[in-house]
Amino acid sequence: MQFTFAHNNYNVRDLDRSLAFYQKALGLNEVRRINADDGSYIIVYLSDGVSKHQLELTWLRDWEGSYNLGDNEFHLAFVVDDYPAAYRKHQEMGCICFENPAMGIYFIADPDGYWLEIIPAK
Repeated sequence: MQFTFAHNNYNVRDLDRSLAFYQKALGLNEVRRINADDGSYIIVYLSDGVSKHQLELTWLRDWEGSYNLGDNEFHLAFVVDDYPAAYRKHQEMGCICFENPAMGIYFIADPDGYWLEIIPAK
């Protein structure tokens, strides 16, 4: 028996804003969308176009307030082939929320406050 990763889910408050952020910051593009017949939710799957793993963004019409993100200890990690260019881009976007120079990594935050780790390719 073999299990493989399929996707991770983040619930978002403003789907259009989140889609724009993930496309600009990480180059992720929509590959599939599910719209509830009653309009109560929209689920959008994003892909990097390389790996099979996807990010699922879920928008809930009746959700009020922010999502509880705990202590931001859970996150997704992305390897980037041009770390200095990625860093400059994210710095210009103003989305870097934590840096760990000793480990050679940094984190960006999406519009809902989810953290995304950026790792240089080895």
